[in-house]
Formats: sequence, C-alpha cells, structure tokens
Amino acid sequence: MSAGGADGRRSALASLLRTRVRGEVAADGRRRAEYSTDASNYRVVPEVVVLPRDEDDVLAVLAVAREENVPLTCRGGGTSVAGNAVGPGIVLDFSRHMDRVLSLDPDTRTAVVQPGVVLADLQRAAARHGLRFGPDPSTQARATIAGMIGNNACGPHAVAYGRTADNVRELTVADGTGRRFTAGAGLDPVPGLAELVRGNLEVLRTEFGRFPRQVSGYSLEHLLPERGGSLARALVGSEGTAAVTLDATVRLVEITPARMLVVLGYPDMAAAADAVPRLLTHRPLAVEGLDARLVDVVRRHHGTRRVPDLPRGGGWLMVEVGGTDSGAAMESARTLTADAGALDSAVLPAGAAASAMWRIREDGAGLAGRTPAGRQAWPGWEDAAVPPERLGGYLREFEALMAGYGVEGLPYGHFGDGCVHVRIDLPLEEDGSVLRAFLHDAARLVAAHGGSLSGEHGDGRARGELLPLMYSERAIGLFAGFKALLDPHDILNPGVLVRPDPVDARLRRPAARPLPVAGGFALTSDDGDLTRAVHRCVGVAKCRADTRAGGGFMCPSYLATRDEKDSTRGRARVLQEMANGTLVRGWAAPEVRESLDLCLSCKACASDCPAGVDMARYKSEVLHRAFAGRVRPATHYSLGRLPRWLALLHRLPVLGPAAANAAFALPPVRRALLALAGVDRRRRAPRFPAAPFSRRWRRSGRRGGSGAVDGPEVVLWADSFSENIDPEVARAAADVLTDAGYRVVVPERGACCGLTWTSTGQLDGARRRLRSLLAVLGPYSAAGTPIVGLEPSCTAALRSDLVELLPDDPRARQVAASVHTLAEVLTDHPAEGRRWRPPDLRGLTVLAQPHCHQHAVMGYERDLAILREAGAEVTALAGCCGLAGDFGMERGHYEVSVAVAENALLPALRAAAPDTVLLADGFSCRTQAEHLAGVRGVHLAQLLARHLPSRPPLAAARDGGEDG
Repeated sequence: MSAGGADGRRSALASLLRTRVRGEVAADGRRRAEYSTDASNYRVVPEVVVLPRDEDDVLAVLAVAREENVPLTCRGGGTSVAGNAVGPGIVLDFSRHMDRVLSLDPDTRTAVVQPGVVLADLQRAAARHGLRFGPDPSTQARATIAGMIGNNACGPHAVAYGRTADNVRELTVADGTGRRFTAGAGLDPVPGLAELVRGNLEVLRTEFGRFPRQVSGYSLEHLLPERGGSLARALVGSEGTAAVTLDATVRLVEITPARMLVVLGYPDMAAAADAVPRLLTHRPLAVEGLDARLVDVVRRHHGTRRVPDLPRGGGWLMVEVGGTDSGAAMESARTLTADAGALDSAVLPAGAAASAMWRIREDGAGLAGRTPAGRQAWPGWEDAAVPPERLGGYLREFEALMAGYGVEGLPYGHFGDGCVHVRIDLPLEEDGSVLRAFLHDAARLVAAHGGSLSGEHGDGRARGELLPLMYSERAIGLFAGFKALLDPHDILNPGVLVRPDPVDARLRRPAARPLPVAGGFALTSDDGDLTRAVHRCVGVAKCRADTRAGGGFMCPSYLATRDEKDSTRGRARVLQEMANGTLVRGWAAPEVRESLDLCLSCKACASDCPAGVDMARYKSEVLHRAFAGRVRPATHYSLGRLPRWLALLHRLPVLGPAAANAAFALPPVRRALLALAGVDRRRRAPRFPAAPFSRRWRRSGRRGGSGAVDGPEVVLWADSFSENIDPEVARAAADVLTDAGYRVVVPERGACCGLTWTSTGQLDGARRRLRSLLAVLGPYSAAGTPIVGLEPSCTAALRSDLVELLPDDPRARQVAASVHTLAEVLTDHPAEGRRWRPPDLRGLTVLAQPHCHQHAVMGYERDLAILREAGAEVTALAGCCGLAGDFGMERGHYEVSVAVAENALLPALRAAAPDTVLLADGFSCRTQAEHLAGVRGVHLAQLLARHLPSRPPLAAARDGGEDG
C-alpha cells in the first residue's frame, strides 16, 4: 500500500479491497463510527468496514489482511457484550448479505446456514418442520449464527439443549494462514493439532469442561478423544481469533409439544438459587432467575401493563417444563412446584402472561442498563457462571463484593446453568480504574467457587486479561499454542483471548466529553447531558429485530434498508462519536446529518428500546443546535411550521381554502408549490375544509359545551390537524363523548402543541407555542377536567415533550397528566353514574394501524379493548406507516417511505377484503394509505360515531367515506 499518513494508508487499503471484493467497502467516518463498538464498554475504531456478498469475498478480504498485515475482526449482529466484535483493522459484517439458510433436512434434523443468518430466521424455517435450534439467547431476533458460534452462546434453554458447541456438526472455515477446510470430528485439517493434544492431555482433562457453562478461554476439551475429538466444537467459542466461519452445519431438535411456565417466589435471589439443584432433577427446559429490582425497573419503563402479577417474593425462578400434551405438562408443573420450597407460585400456560414474563427476561440486557436509582450500569462482569450447586453462596458473596465497592447491579440469568447476568454502575465516566480493580476481585471470587469468568458471552476485551486468575500457566500456554497453529501471525481478532489487551484499555465512555443542555430539551432523566443520553444505547440492537421476531415498531428505516446506518444503534454510535469529538466533529458534521437523515422521528425506540433510547428527541436536539442562527432546509419552514400556514389559510378572506384547493388541483401549480416547499412531487396536498372545526362548533351554537347538561365536563382539544384539515374527526369525537355522558367543552382559543417545530428541531418556536397552549389548557387541568387529544402525535407531545421543553413551568406537568386519548377517557374515566358501552360493531372487520407515537407514549391497548368489546374483528399492525409527519413528504425520502409502508401497512391493505375498515387515528397514517393504496382510513372517533344509533352507518373504507 502507498504511504501518506493514516488517512492515506486507510484510503489505499480500501482501494485495494475494492479491487478484490464485490461487497461494500467503506472507510468513511460515519461507517467507521457505526462499527467502532459493539454491545460492550469498548471503542476500537476500524480502518475499513466490508460487507461481503459471498464466500469468495471473505477469502479475498482474508488474503488482503494477510498480505498487508492488517487485523481482521468478524461481526454478525454486533451484540457481543465483551468487546469481541470490534477491531482496529478490517471489520467484516456478515449480516447484510451472507444471511441465508442454505438447506434444511428435517430427516437428519440438520441445517446448513451462512454465517450472517439471524437465529430467529433459522427458527422460523425449522418451525415449519416441528424443529428448532436449541440455544436461544435473548438477542435471537438479531444475533447471527456465526456470532453465536464465536461466543458459544447459550440462552435459557441450554439447560435442556446444550450450548452452541453442543449443537454444531461441521464448520466450513478459513484460518489465519488462508487454509479453507471443513472442521468436524477429527483433528486432521490442522497440522500439529494432534501432537498438541497428546502433549497436554492432563491439562485438558483437569482444567477444561469442568461444568457446562465453562466458556472462558478456548473450549479445548472437545479435542479429547473421549469427547469425540471434534475440531468444529473446539472452534466454537474461539471469538474469531482462530478461524473465520464460512458456513455451519447445525443440529436441530424437536419442539416440545406443550409447555408450562412455573413462576416460583423466594425471599431473595440467593434463596432462589439455593433451590436450583433440586429443581434440575425434574429435567426442566429452562430455569431463569429474576430479581425484584429488575422487575421494578420494567414497571417504571413500561408501566404495569407489561408486568403480570407475580407470586410473593423478592426473587423469582421462571421454570419452563414440557410434555407431550397440556395435561402432561401441567402434571410436570405440579410435581416441580411441590418440590420447589417456594414462598408462592404460579403456573402459566403458553400465552400472553407467559410471553410477558419471557419479555421481561429478554429485555433484561437493556433494562438492567440502569440501576433503580437511574444510574448507568455497564457490562464487563455480566455473565459469570459457577456450578449450580455453588450458585447461592456465590450470589451472596458477590452482593457483598458490590456493596464493598459501593456499586449496584440487577442480577438475573440462566440459574439452571449457574450463569448470572448483571450490569453494574461502575464509575466509567472518568476512567477505568475502579472497573479494573473490581473485575480482578470478581474474577478471584468466581474462581474460588470453581466457576468461569464467562458463561456464554466469551472473554473478549472485558475478561481476556483475567484468564490467568482462572487457568494455570500451562493452560494459558495451551491457548497460545492452539492459536499459533491456526493464526500464527495474529491476524484474526488480536487483543482477544491470546495476548489480550488490558481490561481498561480502549474504554468508550471515558473518552466522551459532556454535552450539557443548551436551550433545547431538559434531558432530566440523563442529568441534562446529551452524552449520557446517547450512551443509554448499550448495543443490544433490538432496533435491528424484524417485526416478525418481536421487533415491535422500531426501527422502520432499518427494516426498509437493512443498513446499520439506519438503526437506532447506528445513530447512537455516531452521536457517541460526536461526543468523543475525534472521528465525528460537531453538531453539523456530515456524518451526523447522514446518520439522522432517514430517522422518521417515529419515537418507537423510546418504548421498544429496553435501554430507553429516544432517537426522535436526540434528533430534534441535534437539529436545534446544528441550525442555530443558520438557514434551514425548506421543509423546516414549510412543513415544520405547517400549523401557522394552516391557521393563516383559514383567516384569508380571498386566498382561503377554496383557492388553495383549486391551485393544488392544477398539476403544474401543484408541482411548483411542492417543489418550493421541499416536498416530493409525487405527493399530494390535502384537501382543505371550508371552515375549521372551532368555527363550525361556534356556528352550531354549542360554544358553551354540548352533551349531558348535568354530566361532567371534558375538554375536546382540536389540534392543528383536527382543527384545520380534518374537522370531521373532532366533530365525531364530540358526538361520542356526548353519547358517553360528558358535557363537551371546546376552548375559545386554539392551542398548538408545536409538534412540527419540535420534530424539525425548532425548539425555541416549539416552546413559544407550548406556553400559549398552557395558557389555554392550563386552567382546565388545574380544575381537574380531562382533556381529550385526537391526533396521536400531538397528544404524545403533551404527554412527553411538554415537560422536557418547559421543565420549570408547574402547569406543564398538570397538563401532561390531564391529557388523554379518546379511548383512555372512555375506558378509564367513565362519566359519573354510568358505564359507557361502545356501539355494536359485530360483523365489522377492522385493520388497525396504531400511530407510532401512540404506541410509544400512550399505548394502544385501550383502543383495542373498545373495539373487541364492540364485537369488531380486529387485526392490529405492528410497524410504522412510513409517512411519519414530514418525513415521507420531504424530497429525497419518498422511496424509503414507501419501503417502510411495505413492511406491514401496504401488504395488509392488499390482502384485506373489500369491506375492511382501515382504522388509523394518525393523520399521517391515513394520508399514507390514501396516497399509496387509494384507501381512505378513519379515526376511532369516526368509526364509533358513525355506528351510534343517531348516526348513519360507516361506509366501507374503500368507498371513500365522508368528505372531511
């Protein structure tokens, strides 16, 4: 390669790689920032990132790495917690292209997969044959098979099905010398390996494979003749330091026909751990531990709706048992419960309650990232394991160790295997000195209990230095000898396992400088520091999960592009690098602009991300600072200030709604106006009503309120969209509230929540509108009058952003607590003396598109409850519509907007029967459906109002409905 400093060498390396591979080769700052860390504490900026398309690409990259003596690190989903998926040279990301199940044979119960296959995809393919891959880590919706092979991943069901190593038959690999071979049973493919084994039999038999979760170091016990002499299994858990996986043949197991989840309550976690050995005699499918402190964090993050009632106790065991049918599974559950010695218990059949329990467990890695006091907690000692019979004693001593350091963690984990997960609030903002001291003491403690530094995540950069505290000098030498046979020049993932980096080297958090609030959001949950806020992202990557695998609503742009750039995690990494200030510099940096460009500000991450990352808020904050005192994009002035133009339009006596509708009906004029506004020309402007809702309301003579004269008051807040574009929604809501026994009051003055200003980062303007809104709605909230919001995004703005933008105004919290959705008022605040019942919707098929902001902030459960009580057949979509306010309207976003809609909305509309009603409370959701599918959606208020006895029946969604 040519010289010319670091930038020149990097450019030359990237150029050389582009001549050898067909996949993407990137050496720009943004891409390097996205791959600078995984789910660990470590920051190692790569020189080049390669997304290989096939095996030939992988071999070509490996050849370049050898020729140029450049380190090579393999990466799958990037969920490695120990820092084993980051490296200083070339990073290979298999998840983009090499992600196929190559074959699946139900007769032999095997599958051949590419390294980038996400486990959930393999599980779906296997489930069609009544099979599954046994190990199932909590990140299975985004973790790749090769990543699981690298770390020897396990998951809760490893107690029944074993670790990844126990489920691998063969591996096609390339080692550091460039040899491509198939590793299976036998040692022949690697010259000198048989001699290495024969010379170290005593060490292999006494120090390795002492209990199932001994994952630290290389799992060389699999090389022993009495263990089958399997090179494939010995390579599992080598963390990419010995070979690169090209494909894998894995074993599948039968799905248990019937399952029951037994939840057992104990006084504390240690007492729960004491019960594990006797429970294992019942041959359970899983034995998981949960601490009361973690459950409390879940309640605070998701609310009580996401946490089922638990048995009495301060620590719980979730024990899954199975059987040939539900009767056999129930009998197994009863027998186990009788032997459990628990304070209390509950048996949950497969269903909603059991799924909610598993969801708590699956979100643990992110939710445990904050202590009950709200402090950031970090990995590093997050998966130590001891023999199950030593677990109770280990937990007690480990709690004492944390107390001695003045730190706290929320333990949980795979108690059936003796594996404990915990993140600890070690003070990493300044340096890693406390981390270093704590890890050494923790390693000594686990070694004293005959345990393993790692129980499933591998050692990586977090624990490699600590291996001599667990293994003898001869064993450490054996690690070096094994690597030397496969990677003699230390090309593959250097600094990990063999000749490891110090545990406190290359830490990410100490390198980030504070970014205190400066006139934007208060960021109260993060002590007013954007750096702390963006470091909520701990990399568990739920934002990369397919909605079919429980990914929820986030991250719609990633689901459309499958590019790390467009994941919530990728954006957080770029913002973390901006806080570092060396690779990405400044609020207006091109890397920041590129990273945030396709963020829809859907806000789904605020609820779906277990770590509570709110990228919509961070994006607004960045735009606020980046454009301070600068000219903004056209859409910030047009769509970002849309409520101002709508209000002005309705005040103009001549150039009013009729003139605007006529102008937008002329194609040349429409295209010119949209182009001037920065809107994609393929979009259409809405048809504006002749008069806004409030004017119609006053003309109707209902200025002082309508409904039951003696009924309680409710304020109907008509946001800018319901007021100026779709007043039929507000009129319908008034009718429904009247039917429910309320006296409906509409404020004399309009009140805008400033949402469009907020989403475009015009936070000073948003605050001005919110202060005006408080003057209008504040007296009602002070009097305890419920306020009904109609547009979900506007309602969510008052429930969440209002307090963050006006934290010192006491009226803000009052109004935020008083604002409800229509469904919430109808179900949670019934008018005095009566219980409202919805109109009869039997025979009606409803396709519901929940608005992302409603999903994130208010939830959609009450809406569904009303529809089901009314007798409607409801299907609720999980995913964004793709328009998301101004995003899908803005020039340059149309294709992605359509691709997002193709994830859920458009396929559902195409498959729906002609008489299906599209229910979409969000104006943007209704607009997207109409623009892309020609389907006119309705708001919940309209659906209910049109089926009240005094209203005409609802027209079919495809018939156009009532003109708004």
